[in-house]
Amino acid sequence: MSGTQDTQGLVPAAQALSRRPSLEELRERKDRTRRHLEPTGDVMTISMGPQHPSMHGVYRAVLDLDGEVILAVRPEIGNLHRGVEKLCEHRTYHQIIPLTDRLDYISGFAMNHGFCEAAEKLMGVEVPARGRYIRTMTHELCRISNHILWLGTSIMDLGTQTFFTICFRDREYVLDLFEMLTGARMTHSFARIGGVAKDLPDGFDHRCRKVIDFLPKRLAEYERIIKQNRIFLKRAKNVGIFTSEDCHAWRVTGPTLRAAGIARDLRKDEPYAAYPEVEFDVAVEYNADVYDRFLVRMKEMRESCKIIRQCLDKMPPGPFLAPDAAHSLPMKKNVLRDSAAMIQDFYQVFRGPQVPRGSVYRCVEAPKGEMGVYIRSEGGAKPARVRFSTPSFYHGQAVPALVEGEMVADMIAIFASVDVVLGDCDR
Repeated sequence: MSGTQDTQGLVPAAQALSRRPSLEELRERKDRTRRHLEPTGDVMTISMGPQHPSMHGVYRAVLDLDGEVILAVRPEIGNLHRGVEKLCEHRTYHQIIPLTDRLDYISGFAMNHGFCEAAEKLMGVEVPARGRYIRTMTHELCRISNHILWLGTSIMDLGTQTFFTICFRDREYVLDLFEMLTGARMTHSFARIGGVAKDLPDGFDHRCRKVIDFLPKRLAEYERIIKQNRIFLKRAKNVGIFTSEDCHAWRVTGPTLRAAGIARDLRKDEPYAAYPEVEFDVAVEYNADVYDRFLVRMKEMRESCKIIRQCLDKMPPGPFLAPDAAHSLPMKKNVLRDSAAMIQDFYQVFRGPQVPRGSVYRCVEAPKGEMGVYIRSEGGAKPARVRFSTPSFYHGQAVPALVEGEMVADMIAIFASVDVVLGDCDR
């Protein structure tokens, strides 16, 4: 009947034309909490995804609805499962690096970095200072790229198409830096065991400084636009509250945890690469809702610009790759000039590094949360077991706890706020 009213303007004689309730009014009508959900009428089951445009990948959620209220959610994953962990058992340590790019393909640098940190700890390889600084800088550029992409797609889900194009335009400047440095805009495979694939190219310092000088101004403009958008504020404030206790129960990390008032950041708590040598603040908010997750990511992008600037200012001279013939690939520029480097390259490519028996776990602060890598070696060039602990896997499981008891219209904003990527989730 409401469709007839909307499309033709016809009103049945037996009924008066009534205004549809707004989302805010529907929220106020809820007389139940997330702890006690009892249906008041017929329960309807619908499927959201895996083709739904707001699912950010092939994620499927089966919803039980009582009117507009979500009673239960059954998440389904696995549509993007590729068996990466099993593939790692049949690759040398060097050959695994390109596989890690395809986990969180938005944040390839962070995935490379996490695996190489674990492999280096297992092999006892020390990364030169210049390699550590380049890794730190690329990791933070990766964080900016991830958060800008998240911001544009999340706001688009709430109906602001123009803002999406603005974010993608500015993200291109960061991707241009990736292309200049690695030759690729995504899936860079830039990290190496013992450092990085190559040194900073000529002109990169100047171009990178221009970008990080430009971005804070754009971030201020983003905030001005969004904080004046009444639709976004109504869809984000006091919606999808996920407390610190909830985060610990579901092993939620990253910006979602910090938006709940927990200042946990591995770059500070368990520093690695060049993070002990740079100054930055951990972004924290306390209301634990969709809006605070937005604020945390905005603050993190500003802090990333500060870290990148310090890396450029303090960039030490020297090698960017460890001269460890037993475990590392040689610098590519030396392979065709030096016979020892050519032999080392041949040995590492065709035989692989000979790794002692043992196991190791290493964790880094990826843009979406904590990314951990467990490696068990039984000796030789290939690991016996590799296990990736990725943030989206845990965040995707926490979706029922986030949205049960909320309005179905709010699920889009809530799901977007935790930033799930299915390549990171399914593996």
